[in-house]
Amino acid sequence: MKLPVIRHIQRNNSIAQIESCVEVLESFSEYNRITEEEMDVIGELITNLCGAVEVHKMIADGMPERDAANTFAQKVLGSIDR
Repeated sequence: MKLPVIRHIQRNNSIAQIESCVEVLESFSEYNRITEEEMDVIGELITNLCGAVEVHKMIADGMPERDAANTFAQKVLGSIDR
């Protein structure tokens, strides 16, 4: 997860665009000749895209952009610490 990447994606794309991209990456990941390295990259991309969708939704619910991004980052870091 890279917060600057998530912010960039969130600022420059709609939720629909991001969700379409996630669907394409998920489909691509099902191809049987994907290497472990490629799968790691796809996983990182999907994580960042899903983070951008969550930040978008928090902003739509009235949270300031900076707070939404920081809240998402804390949520992820909190789940890692468990």
